[in-house]
Amino acid sequence: MEGLMMDDYPLTLSPMLERVERLFPTVRIASRAPDRSIRSTDYAHVVGRARRLAAGLRASGIRPGDRIGTLMWNHSTHLEAYLGIPASGAVLHTLNLRLPPDQLAYVVHHASDRWIIADDVLLPLLAKVRDRIRPERILVVPFSGVPVAEGYGDYEEFLGQHPPDRDLPARNERDAAGLCYTSGTTGRLKGVLYSHRAIVLHSFAEAVGIGLAQSDSVLVVVPMFHANAWGLPYTLTLIGARQVLPGTHLDPENLLDLIARERVTLAAGVPSLWFGLVEALEKDPGRWTLEPGLRMVIGGSAVPESMVRRFDRLGIRVIQGYGMTETTPVVSLSIPKAEMRDQDPERLVALRARQGLPLPFVEVRLRAEGGDLPWDGKSVGELQVRGPWIARTYFEDPETRGKWSDDGWLRTGDVATIDPEGFIEVVDRLKDLVKSGGEWISSVALENTIVGHPGVREAAVVAVPHPKWGERPVAFVVAREGPPPSERELRDLLEARYPKWWVPDEFRFVASLPKTSTGKISKLTLRDEVAKTAEGDRPTA
Repeated sequence: MEGLMMDDYPLTLSPMLERVERLFPTVRIASRAPDRSIRSTDYAHVVGRARRLAAGLRASGIRPGDRIGTLMWNHSTHLEAYLGIPASGAVLHTLNLRLPPDQLAYVVHHASDRWIIADDVLLPLLAKVRDRIRPERILVVPFSGVPVAEGYGDYEEFLGQHPPDRDLPARNERDAAGLCYTSGTTGRLKGVLYSHRAIVLHSFAEAVGIGLAQSDSVLVVVPMFHANAWGLPYTLTLIGARQVLPGTHLDPENLLDLIARERVTLAAGVPSLWFGLVEALEKDPGRWTLEPGLRMVIGGSAVPESMVRRFDRLGIRVIQGYGMTETTPVVSLSIPKAEMRDQDPERLVALRARQGLPLPFVEVRLRAEGGDLPWDGKSVGELQVRGPWIARTYFEDPETRGKWSDDGWLRTGDVATIDPEGFIEVVDRLKDLVKSGGEWISSVALENTIVGHPGVREAAVVAVPHPKWGERPVAFVVAREGPPPSERELRDLLEARYPKWWVPDEFRFVASLPKTSTGKISKLTLRDEVAKTAEGDRPTA
């Protein structure tokens, strides 16, 4: 017997626009402009302009399924594109502005972007690939207020030519809404094509998982040009919460100023940004007035326990998130269960530094060659996931062999354990594990312990070839202000927690670590650096 519900009601983004426009029209959207001023608008204005964009695209011959690229920072006009492009039936293709020119040109070409909408401040970047791409039209957003250069379309003029589309066309929930390419440092970038249904369901689950409310004011530092900014622009629009968008200014001073001015209750970004922020707060704790109970959602790479403790001392609660471009992107969030509140505080810190519990409707498993592994907190295997917002293949790319299991689960490439309570702990990336003498060494475990030293700001451990042991670890260390720690101090710190053969053969103190286009530490660059050094040390014949 079937239920008697309206099961044919489509889960698309258009009802999201209509809801926030009707119920929360005056809720503030704040954007930091290039001149550091704060520009204020609201949902009524943003949705109205999104409707104009949708109408203009349709009137200009953009067809359902056509890709529209956006080369933009985090600000309210980008939010208009997030909403208006899918509402028109087209596909929002967020272009990662931190990609090298060759890769940026590749993704524009591979996606067959018909139009590109770009910030005026990013035209120099676009110029580097202009002769290798063939969009029919480029609309420029006067983000900095400078008149649009000749040869480009003016985004504001374009919107002014089209009245708001008050009757958005019906869409199938399985229609494509967004496209994002992976940010891998090896091999060809892969396109992930998000459906309306996936984004809507992910938005509901993310709101539940984080505990977001309409009363929240959320600073979205995670870039809107990659992985849907962790889905937050959609989730916050769904619930009608305030959005605070930092534009081009991601330094600790500007972020803390925004957090204080906009009474931010939750901020989201990668660990490399929060290292500077926590240091600024510790250096001058009374300078900024922060909201009680401020939360920081951190993802993109593992959060060391030391960072959790440092934020705790400042009255800020860290929530670690885990996901991938292929997972829309959030898979899990690390929030202790209610019945764990009275447990040992140190154990809870360790728990919060894990990747956490899967969101509702996401299934996870650990796999090894022998099959599924138990959730005992000890067994280590590859983490695999499936669910309604997990990609089943890549966009127009037949080379997917090995990325999905024979029974359809996404292979994340992460090595993990899952404890009996269901908390995931990612031990390392398969490609980043160090295999020394036939045994595995976790680079993540070493990094998190090194960062626990009060004199260390960041650390990365990479595998380098070794004639006897196959591979050995080398650590790169960025010291905090003041006297740097000695190599002996770091060795003692590691030897107190791990077998002696885990300890890196070499510690290299550097001013900074190379980052990928999404702010993660680029271990490929570090491995290349070690290899070049080794090559340079070899005697010539």
